[in-house]
Amino acid sequence: MPDTAAAFAPLLTERLRLRPVTADDLAPLHRLINDWEVARMLGAVPFPYPREDLALWIARAGEDLAAGRAWHLVITGREEEHPVGVVGLTREDERTARLGYWVGRRYWGHGVATEAAGRMVQFAFGRLGVDALTAYVADDNEASARVLARHGFRFTHEAEHDFRSRGGAFPVRWFRLTRADMMKASGHGTATADAPRLIVLVAAVALIDLDGRVLLARRPEGKALAGLWEFPGGKVAEGETPEAALIRELKEELGIDVSAACLAPFAFASHAYEAFHLLMPLYLCRRWQGEPTPREGQQLAWVRPQKLADYPMPPADVPLVAQLRDFL
Repeated sequence: MPDTAAAFAPLLTERLRLRPVTADDLAPLHRLINDWEVARMLGAVPFPYPREDLALWIARAGEDLAAGRAWHLVITGREEEHPVGVVGLTREDERTARLGYWVGRRYWGHGVATEAAGRMVQFAFGRLGVDALTAYVADDNEASARVLARHGFRFTHEAEHDFRSRGGAFPVRWFRLTRADMMKASGHGTATADAPRLIVLVAAVALIDLDGRVLLARRPEGKALAGLWEFPGGKVAEGETPEAALIRELKEELGIDVSAACLAPFAFASHAYEAFHLLMPLYLCRRWQGEPTPREGQQLAWVRPQKLADYPMPPADVPLVAQLRDFL
């Protein structure tokens, strides 16, 4: 179910609040964007920018948010309502979205665009579950290019784009950020060379309900591999058995009680990430007490075995899916 403006919870950063644009923002946004130094960097914005055109854009932004097509959010201070700019994501297809942003000239030089864009990157990979983000900047907009570089976007190609403010086509640079890039930056990229690595032991469990469905949990924003689905579980502490770790993690993450006798060893994954090597035993469990409830901001989904492959998962989990599907 897509987020609507009424239901969409603002995205927060250390200094900023990103919330849906509303009709009340018309006057302050019009003053900020009706500035040649701002408008000339935005492809879809004319100059001068008629107030009625902005009103129509605000109305469309609400419709796009309700339909899950785009998320155009006003940037304000953490404790303020006064707009300082706009940041947005527009779906290009099911797995890709385009990032865009602008900030009023009086607020330049304070890291606003960098902070707002970074929060939208987290939102895109963590909550929308996209696999890639794209963005373009005018060829003479070095400040925006630096913002993208700070968040790991890589230059892909040059092209031309129509700029209404400039009266025609103008050179632009396109950038792209993939989930693989994000995984690599966090040390979760696949290793390319055989080198000594720290061994990390993680225990996971396939909870199976009476209908034969398997519970998957989606990693929340702010965590490594955010937006990917996985079997519930967690890291095994020093001196702890995998079964004890699962009992502890399931209580903390899902609020359910599991007995060690109900955990049946099934398979294990051995995967070399760039920064460490993961060993992950997978257990099966059909009996527990309580109703699984997300307690750490994760999403939950009960999935038919034949549909497990439709959910993007970390590389270490993927080989286990086929084995589990064939067994069930």
